[in-house]
Amino acid sequence: MQKAAKYLGIGLLVIGLAACDNKNDSNATVDNGAAQSQSQTKVSLLEGKLAFTLPGDMSDQSGKVGTQANNMHVYADSTGHKAVIVILGDNTTEGLDVLAQRLEDQQRSRDPDLQVVTNKAITVNGQTFQQLDSIVSSGGKPAYSSVAIGKVDNHLLTMQITLPAENQQSAQTAAESILNTLVVK
Repeated sequence: MQKAAKYLGIGLLVIGLAACDNKNDSNATVDNGAAQSQSQTKVSLLEGKLAFTLPGDMSDQSGKVGTQANNMHVYADSTGHKAVIVILGDNTTEGLDVLAQRLEDQQRSRDPDLQVVTNKAITVNGQTFQQLDSIVSSGGKPAYSSVAIGKVDNHLLTMQITLPAENQQSAQTAAESILNTLVVK
């Protein structure tokens, strides 16, 4: 779990730095739901045992985060404001609810204004996962964080989806749409 927390921390740092760059993107595009639904990227990991679909504006950024660890996969949009981080860590005997509570405590220690939206068990293809959704502060701006923790093929899987949260409902819907494509074999 310490390795997973370390990589999750690295991911949050990357997203925080991207949010803090204060870059004025004059060619930024407006989020268009119709265009997004047409353009999607399918991702397959663990030799097909784990798959999910991302919006088309997100691409593999794993080699750009300063680490060559093959157990962390980073997908982000061109601004870095939207990201999905998948960490395949060592298996653990601890319960998923315990791990999610520990993650919540770690997030709260970094952000005392953390707002937990949900911390609940979910089922993905008959397997139990724990989902922790929260509003965190990233560079002074709100970010919606949805983390799914589960056990896949003797690995502890942590999937974190981070999106801008100026509109919490929209961010929550976008995170759910990614989680709903998660397939575990």
